[in-house]
Amino acid sequence: MRYAVLGTGEVGRTLGGKLVELGRRVSLGSRTKDNPAAAEWADSAGPRAGHGTFAEAAAFGEVVVNAVGGRVAVTALQAAGEEHLNGKVVLDVSNPLAFEDGQMRLSPVESDSVGEQIQRSFPQARVVKSLNTVNCHLMVDPALVPGEHQIFVSGEDQSAKEQVTALLGEFGWPPQRVLDLGGIRTARAAEMYLPIWLTLFQQIGHSEFNVEVRRAR
Repeated sequence: MRYAVLGTGEVGRTLGGKLVELGRRVSLGSRTKDNPAAAEWADSAGPRAGHGTFAEAAAFGEVVVNAVGGRVAVTALQAAGEEHLNGKVVLDVSNPLAFEDGQMRLSPVESDSVGEQIQRSFPQARVVKSLNTVNCHLMVDPALVPGEHQIFVSGEDQSAKEQVTALLGEFGWPPQRVLDLGGIRTARAAEMYLPIWLTLFQQIGHSEFNVEVRRAR
């Protein structure tokens, strides 16, 4: 299967690299065709890796991964082209994070989410929110943290969530550790976890941690 990974930052390069390692063909998308970070990544990742504009990558991919910042996600996907998203699984791993006056804030928060914005903007896409509650290295290697810690999925299309859950399994997340929160509206809860994550990061001193949900018997 071919994947488009939109975003040339650490998250996009990490996810793209893991997909290549798993034997997938990956195009790393950016605003410009000659993005130096994308070109360097493709050169180092091997023959299954390529790069191009958002539109070129999305046209190439059978699955599209949104790894740009949450506040520019819809704009990046508009540049990718609705015709290149229709019917495809769009895995959104972003958070609506902004820093203003030295303080972290989320926008949107509580009454909306990036996941919902993407689904509204591209109604024929099969949007799944996941992986936004952990560091990018933990996304693709959950064994970095011991224990039965979990990851979440949200989305309207059950088969899309099952496809994403299968991919998470290849990343190392067994199905019993993937918690389905429900429809795309539940992406709000996953995105609102970020302030807790940042507070834990400050207290722990590094980003290799996660939470485990335990149920009463």
